[in-house]
Amino acid sequence: MVTDIILKVAGILTVKGGTGAIVEYHGPGVDTLSCTGMGTICNMGAEIGATTSIFPFNDRMYEYLNATKRKDIGDHARAYANELKADKGAEYDQLVEINLSELEPHVNGPFTPDLATPLSKFKQAVEKNGWPTELKAGLIGSCTNSSYEDMSRAASIARDALDHGVKAKSLFYVTPGSEQIRATIARDGQMETFEDFGGVVLANACGPCIGQWDRQDVKKGEKNSIVSSYNRNFTGRNDANPATHAFVASPDLTTAFAIAGDLRFNPLTDSLLDKDGKEFKLSPPTGAGLPDRGYDPGQNTYQAPPTDRSFVSVSVSPTSDRLQVLSPFQPWDGKDAVDIPILIKCQGKTTTDHISMAGPWLKYRGHLDNISNNMLIGAINTENREANKVKNQITGEYGAVPATARDYKAKGVKWVVIGDWNYGEGSSREHAALEPRHLGGLAIITKSFARIVCSPHSNFDTDDMALTSTIARDQLEEAGYASPHL
Repeated sequence: MVTDIILKVAGILTVKGGTGAIVEYHGPGVDTLSCTGMGTICNMGAEIGATTSIFPFNDRMYEYLNATKRKDIGDHARAYANELKADKGAEYDQLVEINLSELEPHVNGPFTPDLATPLSKFKQAVEKNGWPTELKAGLIGSCTNSSYEDMSRAASIARDALDHGVKAKSLFYVTPGSEQIRATIARDGQMETFEDFGGVVLANACGPCIGQWDRQDVKKGEKNSIVSSYNRNFTGRNDANPATHAFVASPDLTTAFAIAGDLRFNPLTDSLLDKDGKEFKLSPPTGAGLPDRGYDPGQNTYQAPPTDRSFVSVSVSPTSDRLQVLSPFQPWDGKDAVDIPILIKCQGKTTTDHISMAGPWLKYRGHLDNISNNMLIGAINTENREANKVKNQITGEYGAVPATARDYKAKGVKWVVIGDWNYGEGSSREHAALEPRHLGGLAIITKSFARIVCSPHSNFDTDDMALTSTIARDQLEEAGYASPHL
């Protein structure tokens, strides 16, 4: 239900409806949610462009702090609980009411996280739109829906299927959000259930969510459908295949879809066949919000820096294609720029995946010059409706976006990019800001920016994450960015 709350909100507000706003969740339904569930909702607030998302402090948060050996913080928060909630009589610019007793599971997508469809209408939408009905892969976990509760509920569904002699029909991948979650579900048996179910437990990392998926079951350009519990499902994000129809659902629903192998399956109403050919329905998922035996921290791989750092130096080979020492950008000279060429005018949605693709490119994330070869190669050029094909305003020839930018830079010519609404929605990828500046860009001119476009990205453990998200504009300005620019 937790994921379904934010999926429904995304359907109402769209990917830019929360821009410039703080989203506050309140009401009697709040106390029915686990702390990690509230963390998931706040994490996915980025999908509606929210500046931040908050919940009032309650006992669920105290219980979580206690379970993670931070009881002293919980005690302190409890002492000020009356201040950690909305003021009496608080007024809001917009109020969205959701009755949790009536909330249906939702499936959002494909190609955008705000195309929300209630499960009862999803089969009809699949058939009407001609989306591929066979589910090729179901994926759960990553930073968003990988709490102990999420893993437990998904494992309960998988166990129910196994008890009927049934395994996943689709490929099924599980990405623990942290070493703590991996170790705890290994100890408590959920990992064994997933593996018996036919699932593959991946590393504690972003994984397929950010394109780190060496997918072999379909060819690039082949239409297919996948369902994940990840935040984002933009075109080509997970597997670099623009024909992949990626949908977002809760871990519960994703697991159920993987058992049926068909997007038209509704676990609330439809039956499956057991190993003997008899019909059965999946039981409602169950799962503890917190592990009964506490969390297992797992392997401690942290290497502390030496106490005396005076003798420490960082040496990077000048011939390395993976690492590069950064040099500070030159600050703005305070002068106006006139008659500068437009590198590209982007048509429609321009996410951070369009600006700086992930997947195999991430091997260059420590080498700014090399990763800049992916700059805006996914953006659609308004002039010709093509990707990665722009006109060089000096030579008159058409070429790739990064190559054209490099030619301008070599000639000492600054350039600009023209965007549309909500430029840069999606992941908080610093390369989306660094690359244009590195290749000689002067400004990104848009109708509006997504707040997340330049914020530093990290792989959060949903069981230990801040319930807010912010953009580090001060850091960007310190790095040499003038306010009008990225």
